[in-house]
Amino acid sequence: MPSSRQRNSTPKRTGIRRRGKVFEAIEKFSVVKTLQSISEANVVVLLLDAQQDISEQDAHIAGFILETGRALVVAVNKWDGLTSIARDEIKIDLERKLDFLTFANFHFISALKATGIGPLMKSVDSAYAAAMADLTTPKLTRALIEAVERQEPRRKGTIRPKLRYAHQGGKNPPIVVIHGNALDAIENNYKRYLEKYFRETFSLVGTPMRIEFRTGRNPYSRQQK
Repeated sequence: MPSSRQRNSTPKRTGIRRRGKVFEAIEKFSVVKTLQSISEANVVVLLLDAQQDISEQDAHIAGFILETGRALVVAVNKWDGLTSIARDEIKIDLERKLDFLTFANFHFISALKATGIGPLMKSVDSAYAAAMADLTTPKLTRALIEAVERQEPRRKGTIRPKLRYAHQGGKNPPIVVIHGNALDAIENNYKRYLEKYFRETFSLVGTPMRIEFRTGRNPYSRQQK
């Protein structure tokens, strides 16, 4: 038979393992609820702690926000009391780890002292307005023509893509559908150039954008004449 010491030690080891599993399950549930809330939101405020490093989980959540197309404002809390050197280091870390969130406004706040909250909420309103913006076909097409005049897409062999007109394909996030010929030859860097041009032209700050390319007849040609 096992000794009393062995009998007493067994439940303790089991209890620790079970408690670890419970905590792990709670954490996973919390993450799932967070992702569900993001999917259902119109605007997400990503709250980061200035006194902690940006974690891998922070970056994953930020990537999920971008993937789901949610409008976004980033708030960096506990900014008060930090030295100028510490603030500069944090900003460099943000630029390095969250460089894919350039469309969003960043605010450095103190929730405890209620500083920076007003500008933060204004950015929330602006992000919502950008996500729900109405972009008319004539204005989008005019902006497309101007963008191409400034910088044409590169040739792919003997083929140069022809971008003819654009219209809005959806909201939250805004979707710009571009029609033309040989659009499958357009490179990703040119697509990013167009996104930046549309964003600046229509002041779409705080929301991701989607650009889709389609080849076919222009159904708006009569309307634009």
